[in-house]
Amino acid sequence: MQTQSFEVVLEQVVARDPRYAREAYHFLREALDYTQRAISKANQGKMRHVTGQELLAGIRAYALQQYGPMALTLLNEWGIHRCEDFGEMVFNLVDAGVLSKTETDSRADFSPGYDFEEAFRKPFLPTRRQPRAEQPTSSPTA
Repeated sequence: MQTQSFEVVLEQVVARDPRYAREAYHFLREALDYTQRAISKANQGKMRHVTGQELLAGIRAYALQQYGPMALTLLNEWGIHRCEDFGEMVFNLVDAGVLSKTETDSRADFSPGYDFEEAFRKPFLPTRRQPRAEQPTSSPTA
């Protein structure tokens, strides 16, 4: 039996759930690969299942690395406004047979996530400067 390509499956997923743009799923897939590589590196090359919270951390790091200050704008444009949206997308891909899950995995794993403003906008806001100590002014001598 021939498996369907990701693009064909993605077309079906987006048709069933149009909340998220195709680009959002491509980003999610890339962020999952990024997260798996990071976990594998930390575990001396051993692959293992990625938890929802680990994926959220990887998504944040990957988005900031790839898109910098535009990350929040792009995510919002793709229909992603909170961590739970990533959970919905993951389970859309699980339902389509693209991703697998364990018996304990659930959409709720993405619920205790992070605030998008804090995660994606705050790293690029200017830091507040501390006022300099008053320096005495010298008057010109004539």
